[in-house]
Amino acid sequence: MSTKYVYFFGDGQADGDSSMKTLLGGKGANLAEMVRIGLPVPAGFTLTTEVCTYYYANNRTFPPELKQQVLDALKKVEKSMGAEFGSATNPLLFSCRSGARESMPGMMDTVLNIGLNDTTVVALAKQTGNERSAWDSYRRFVQMYGDVVLELKPKDKTEGDPFEVALEHKREKAGVKEDSQLSVEQLKELVAEFKQLIKSRAGKDFPTDPMEQVWGAIGAVFGSWMNDRAMVYRRTYGIPHEWGTAANVQAMVFGNLGDDCATGVGLTRDCALGTPGFCGDYLINAQGEDVVAGIRTPKRIEETLASDMPESYKQLNEIGKKLEKHYKEVQDIEFTIQRGKVYMLQTRNAKRTGFAAVRIAVDLVNEGLITEQEALQKRRIPADDLAQLLQPIFDPASKATATKEGRFLAKGINAGPGAASGVICLFADEAEQFHEKNPNTDIILVRKETSPEDLRGMKAAKGILTATGGASSHAALVSRQMGKACIVGCSAIEVDYTTNTINVGGKTLKSGDFISMDGFTGEVFEGKVQTKPSEVIQVLVQKTLKPEESETYQRYAQLMGWVDKHRKLRVRTNADTPNQADEAIAFGAEGIGLCRTEHMFFDHLDEIRHMIVAETKESREEALAKLLPFQREDFAGLFRSMNGRPVTIRLLDPPLHEFLSDRHLEEQPDLAQKLASWTNSTVDAVKRRVGELHEANPMLGHRGCRLGIVYPEITAMQARAIFEAAVKVKKEGINVVPEVMVPLAGFLTEFKHQEKIIRAAAEAVFKETGTTLEYLVGTMIEVPRAAVRADQIASAAEFFSFGTNDLTQTTLAISRDDYGPFIGYYREHDIIPSDPFQTIDQEGVGDIMKIGVERGRSSRADLKIGICGEHGGDPASVMFCHDIGLNYVSCSPRRVPVAKLAAAQQALAAGK
Repeated sequence: MSTKYVYFFGDGQADGDSSMKTLLGGKGANLAEMVRIGLPVPAGFTLTTEVCTYYYANNRTFPPELKQQVLDALKKVEKSMGAEFGSATNPLLFSCRSGARESMPGMMDTVLNIGLNDTTVVALAKQTGNERSAWDSYRRFVQMYGDVVLELKPKDKTEGDPFEVALEHKREKAGVKEDSQLSVEQLKELVAEFKQLIKSRAGKDFPTDPMEQVWGAIGAVFGSWMNDRAMVYRRTYGIPHEWGTAANVQAMVFGNLGDDCATGVGLTRDCALGTPGFCGDYLINAQGEDVVAGIRTPKRIEETLASDMPESYKQLNEIGKKLEKHYKEVQDIEFTIQRGKVYMLQTRNAKRTGFAAVRIAVDLVNEGLITEQEALQKRRIPADDLAQLLQPIFDPASKATATKEGRFLAKGINAGPGAASGVICLFADEAEQFHEKNPNTDIILVRKETSPEDLRGMKAAKGILTATGGASSHAALVSRQMGKACIVGCSAIEVDYTTNTINVGGKTLKSGDFISMDGFTGEVFEGKVQTKPSEVIQVLVQKTLKPEESETYQRYAQLMGWVDKHRKLRVRTNADTPNQADEAIAFGAEGIGLCRTEHMFFDHLDEIRHMIVAETKESREEALAKLLPFQREDFAGLFRSMNGRPVTIRLLDPPLHEFLSDRHLEEQPDLAQKLASWTNSTVDAVKRRVGELHEANPMLGHRGCRLGIVYPEITAMQARAIFEAAVKVKKEGINVVPEVMVPLAGFLTEFKHQEKIIRAAAEAVFKETGTTLEYLVGTMIEVPRAAVRADQIASAAEFFSFGTNDLTQTTLAISRDDYGPFIGYYREHDIIPSDPFQTIDQEGVGDIMKIGVERGRSSRADLKIGICGEHGGDPASVMFCHDIGLNYVSCSPRRVPVAKLAAAQQALAAGK
């Protein structure tokens, strides 16, 4: 039996439904579902994702049985719509759109008005009674087919789209501003000019056979699955290349038949800020691509559609409510109004900012539409997006000062919240290149409008500003998903690509000049505007705002209450100072998972350098005795801040040359003499000692527990400082839970050597003070041998903490300090799915971790295991840590909410 590759929808019946996204893609599955629930959907059919995978596996050819299945489905659509494809009297036209199982807005291709030629355009004019609309549709089709199927693109980045240039010239010659003002004759001239462009640039004639057109469009849609922008998008959002896309062929309805027709994109709630109410963009007497391409600045549904088309607005509002109730999720819909009747062309779960995601999820629970467990689903609030609520906002006083100084430039449509200041860049490729060379300088990408080809530059930019387009344009849609500040439809700005400048309000700004943009209000300023902390930070950390004064904080707090209720994994923080610890506690940290003691030494370089150049154990101990009080006070501050929460303190880890090297001697000419005087030595002796510290590969050199073994007095001093601080704070009435962590141990003998010194120091302090307390001694698992022999190490170690930064380096033999030149190439060419220093390599490093967990607990069943590398704040890594049974993750203070949300999401997904 042959494979079913084509699924029909129409006339209240559909072969598929919303559960079939893997096969039909999101768009095809939802079109079928809308038909099933009685919404007005033009008939059509979906070519499955299996066609796409076949297409690429068989040298871009189609399955033999596909042609007949398409013809059979086409006949069903003709019957449903009461028209005939290619007819010279009653023509049916089609659109062809992509639709992967995960929405990829704007990344793949669309073709409208398929089936038009010199004969059918005349028939369409008679059929609709609107000659102008027919020729406008024909003009659009030739343009779109030339662009998408025949790939007529600008020759370079400064050249405009050849079709748009010809269209602009035609408007100028006609003395009109809008395409809709062109006459029938002028549209006929454009069709001829467009065909000539195709002939001259592509070297072939525009096809007039409708079936050739439809197969060309289908091939282009499947071909766009592997275009550069689609691949970049999939890498960014972790969508597998092998999934493929579906293609949807659907009967056309027309938004360009006159002033009782329109096209638009609507949202059942605002997806920039999350405010309730149907909203979006529409254009009267236009077709869908006009809205999403951002070439024209549309009207707002919530502002004017009710007065422009009251009955259509009522229909649309009711449809929106029905869809949101059906899907239990905010919907992003595409629609056409043809002579007052609303037709649905698409619905999907809407992309949204972190601000909107939190508000929408919480509001839907409070409205009784979903449960708190559903609100926490990662498709509703990607954990990383929660960080947007912690980003700075512009200080109103600074904005007022900028306005007073004449630096206010313009105001557009606020499409993506956030405060962004950066240098102007007008071209996406230049933005990408600039970011690679200057990663610490923020960029504002300024365009007339963005297209999917601009995706790389949009990723590199801090903010995105366009002169045209609305809140449903490509720029707005993609920036919302990326969490970028975005302003669109800023019509006061004139972008001149040839001179690399923008003109606004009588001022000319060039590429490289600084501008600031407020994605909350749509305001644009010249130069930099000062920021202030977000409302969540003001409430939790600074205490300058009361919780009841911030709706944003109140919803955040409600969400985090659900998070804490449902997560299993504990979340600690990496903190070296009381200020960092206090901030982390404000965000809900449950302890310190990593205190890097070496960071404390950088405030006391004289003392640590004195110790380093000392030649004897006695002189080193003398120098260390000077460090001990500083360390003791540092640890006491952390214990006080943590107030009974566990504090994991890692003993000295980096090689000594990080504190004293040839470079330091060169940068401070008097340093060698100073060190010599401290140690009653000579400059030559100091230089010799510093030279001895040099290592060819310090990451694998004399560091971690190896330092403590060769110089046990270092470990003894640090252990004494920890326990003296712990006893001191306990006597203040504060519970203390110290956990002393030995770094880089790969052998049980290494750990036991250090453990003996630590426990001896503890007993000495307890005896001296007459006070005892509970403590743990454990180790970091940073080298593969430690994981493989975790059963041996766990016989002595009371806890493990995976140091995944070094574990990644030692497992993959990749230095995180030196991988920059090739990691981008590896990602670009799909050698690896993600940066292994940002997201745990689950198949390699992850398996090593699993071995460590299993073997460690085989020796000590109650072994507490955590992770303290930078991966502890990465959602995918947090979810992996939940799955392999870790007790906690530890991350930087402002990643704590992100890690907590990811932990709750995975607990719910796995049924805890």
